[in-house]
Order: sequence, then C-alpha cells, then structure tokens
Amino acid sequence: MNITMIGTGYVGLVTGTCFAEFGHNVTCVDKIEEKIASLKNGQIPIYEPGLDTLVAKNVGEGRLHFTTDLAEAVPEAEAIFIAVGTPSSRRGDGYADLTYIYSAARELAAHLQGYTVIVDKSTVPVGTARQVSRIIGEENPVASFDVASNPEFLREGAAINDFMRPDRVVIGVENRKAEQVLRDIYKPLYLRETPIVCTDIETAELTKYAANAFLAIKISFINEMATVCEAVGADVAALAKGIGMDGRIGNKFLHPGPGYGGSCFPKDTLALMRIAQECGESVRIVEAAVEVNAAQKARMVKKIRDMLGGSEAGKTLAVLGLTFKPETDDMREAPAATILPALLEKGARIKAHDPKGIEEAKKYLPPEIEYVANAYEACEDADGVVLMTEWNQYRALDLERIRELLRSPVFIDLRNVYEPEQMHSLGFRYTGVGRK
Repeated sequence: MNITMIGTGYVGLVTGTCFAEFGHNVTCVDKIEEKIASLKNGQIPIYEPGLDTLVAKNVGEGRLHFTTDLAEAVPEAEAIFIAVGTPSSRRGDGYADLTYIYSAARELAAHLQGYTVIVDKSTVPVGTARQVSRIIGEENPVASFDVASNPEFLREGAAINDFMRPDRVVIGVENRKAEQVLRDIYKPLYLRETPIVCTDIETAELTKYAANAFLAIKISFINEMATVCEAVGADVAALAKGIGMDGRIGNKFLHPGPGYGGSCFPKDTLALMRIAQECGESVRIVEAAVEVNAAQKARMVKKIRDMLGGSEAGKTLAVLGLTFKPETDDMREAPAATILPALLEKGARIKAHDPKGIEEAKKYLPPEIEYVANAYEACEDADGVVLMTEWNQYRALDLERIRELLRSPVFIDLRNVYEPEQMHSLGFRYTGVGRK
C-alpha cells in the first residue's frame, strides 16, 4: 500500500519507518529542508534506540522515501497520516495548538487524486478530525476521501517495539470503507493477534487523552504515597510491590520519582482538562494529578536543599541524568528543567552529565550549568550528587570511587536506584523518594 506520512518528528518518523518495515511503500514529508536532507543522508534528528538501523534498512530496500514536496507524495497515496506537532497553545491555557494540523489539511487537499483516507495520527482534541474533513472539503470539493483517527501509544525509548508489538491498535472511522483501509495497513499485526479497537472518531480521539491521563494519575498517586511513607516511616518500594501485585492495579507506573515529564503527559493532561471545561464538565482527578506533579518537583528541591544542610548557596552539585526518562534525548517538561533552575537561583553550582541529552539540555536549561563527559567527572569535588534520570549506566556506578571524589558523601537518589542500607554501609548520607 502507498502511504504518505506528513511530519517527520518523533511520531511521524517512527510510524513511517515501521509501516515501511511492514512492507508498505512510505513517503515521509516535512517542510524543513535541512531535516529532509539529513534523513536522506542517513542522519536521524532524534535519539530512539534502533531507529537509525531501521531507517537505513528500509531506505536501502526502496520502501522508505523522504521529500519536502506534497505534490510528489500525495497523489499516489491510499492513506495519508498527519503526524505534525500539537504543542500546548502559546496562550498558556492548556489548549492544543492545531495550527500545523489544519495547515497540513489545507495543503494536501489540492493534491488528492482518487479515494484517500486521511488519518489523524497526532494527539488532537475531540472534534479535530471533523474540522480536518471540513477544511479538505472546502479546499477541494470534488475530492474523494474519508477522515479517520488512529492515535499513537508510543513510549520514547521503546517506540519501535511498541509499534511492532502493541497492546492494541485504536482506529476511529465513519464507514466500512475507511475501516478496511486501516485494517489492511495493520494487517501484519494480525499474525500476532493484536487487538484492533474500531470505534467512532470522537471516541478514538478521546482514548489517547484518557490513557495518558490515567497513567499520569498513577504516577502522581505513588508520588503522594511516597510522601506519606516518608512521614510515617514506611517504605514506598515495598508498598508499590504490595499493591502492584493486585491484578486490578498492576505494577506499571508505580515508581516514585521527581514527577512526570516528556512531550505527552504534561500536555495531554492539560488538554483533557480544557476539553472537559469546554463541555461544562470537569475531570477533578486529572486536575489533582497535575497539581501533585507540580508539587512533587518543588518537594525535590526541598529534599536536595535539606540534604545540603538547609542551603545550596555556594555548594556544588553533581547531577546525573537530565532527560525526562532514559533512552531518549527529550528534555520537554523534564523535571530537571524545573528543579535545577530553582537550585541555581539560590546559589548552587551544577555539574551535569547525561548519556544522550546534553545538546537538548542546553536548549532548556540555564547557561550557568557545566556539562561534563561522565558521571565521575561530575562528582569530583562536589558537595553532593543527585541521580535525576535512571539511565542504565548509572545503575552500577563505582560507589566507592564516587564517595572518594565527593567533597561530602551526600547521595540524593530521586529514582530509588540504590538501596538505602547499601548506601549507608558505604558511608553515604543517602536519601531516596519514599524510602526509610
């Protein structure tokens, strides 16, 4: 099948590449000429494990193509996926900015030839597909098309596996003809008996927001339980294990930390709140999760400050990990982007390391931060170390060497990577999140 992917950001590039791996003929379109030129030269603009290899393979086998020209990519397409950005509105009110979605719809309309299914792949508010349909119909009244919704559920750092072995595929359509096109596209997943949830367009659009909001709620819940554990002398790791074994709850997303971040949870929770408010309703549990997440980052600043003796002024901190999670270079809404500026404002000096995120971090963090080549260089003559992101290479640090490098043996573990008893036995003043 001939597929066009509009947008070569995280979702568009991963989705287009994986469709090509399915055997489809995929053309990825982007307005940014430098990005397309880089992709043609085998340079991947994002870090996602395995993506560079998969892109090279499918380009080499002639199934994956890159262009800036919609007139080249649209006419032969049987399905066109819109996978452009939907950032939070610059108004700061939580609404998703749909400028790029509607612009893509207007521009592709003139090039449609024959029946085509236009698919919203980006995360969009309820009603967006209807607006896309209206725009295309106005721009090209004779076009033969249907609009569908096919939300993505990709985790950064595990996106290829998530696409190839998904828990489910959700498609929102209005008729059997559009449904069959999408089922044909995902046919390779039938062999793995992947469930396909076929529903109306509005339900499909809302499903993505509901899924992300529920996961954000679980994270905020366990972070609040961590705070209670610290207050009463309990251990959140054992608590999470105790409740996670309940099949109705599950053990995923029950890991306390400095708060959720990334490109999805912060944006999508706010957007869901606005969707409800537009209808005169509220989602109070989601609103509480957002408040808890903001408070959690503030608690982490206080935790670090307390471990430094009540003030960070004049103190040097080694920070290990900057991205919002491991196996990505994404700094969007990363806890580090809130926590570190607060420490700098009160006089801290920060030496930071991240395996993949330093270049992105420079765009989001104050220029005063010093970036170093490895964890040990960060710890040299520091008054404490903060483990901010649980990259695998931080899970087996030479702790005795770390202690010797530090000016003061303070270890602040915001991801609970290490066991308190072990750290204390090695001579550290250690704190985790919700640990005794």
